[in-house]
Amino acid sequence: MILGIDPGTIIMGYGVITLENKKMNCIDLDAIKFNSKRSPFERLQDIHDQMSLLFKKFDPDFLAMEAPFYGKNVQSMLKLGRAQGVIMSAALDRGIPVDEYSPRKVKMSITGNGASSKERVARMLESIFRLGKIKKPMDASDGLAVAACHAFQLMSPVEIDTPNKLKNRPKGKGKGSWNSFLKNNPDRVKP
Repeated sequence: MILGIDPGTIIMGYGVITLENKKMNCIDLDAIKFNSKRSPFERLQDIHDQMSLLFKKFDPDFLAMEAPFYGKNVQSMLKLGRAQGVIMSAALDRGIPVDEYSPRKVKMSITGNGASSKERVARMLESIFRLGKIKKPMDASDGLAVAACHAFQLMSPVEIDTPNKLKNRPKGKGKGSWNSFLKNNPDRVKP
């Protein structure tokens, strides 16, 4: 089971999918609204509490979240970074691996266009998962899109570079490198 998160300190979207025999099924999607009158630190506790409830309810095998979008407002980025840290920490504390995808990567995996609108992504998700019109906030469909993006990466026959995989990438001489391939498959190389 994959839990996809569109992080936020006011609204956090999520989508939950299963992946069996390369078939994805949507289990749930929704958005959690946090009380904006609470202090930023209290909201971080609320985010942690909600993540704990989601983990308890769905028991995901993977957590995928959207990476920060670099805007001009430094304070907003700081708040979002704190929220992401709380989400990652809550997942890692439970032994759930975390992967992060840029908004462009998520849109590209769903629509084939990294500059697609949120509305276009939502329409494609309705088609992919055979859902009726998604009546939840866009944050919910964003969370579902992140979960689907992660599922597509898991199903890919090609190793895709995500932050977790980059640190384990072969350096050019070991198993998995081109040099290793050429050495082990001389019959597949044309002179």
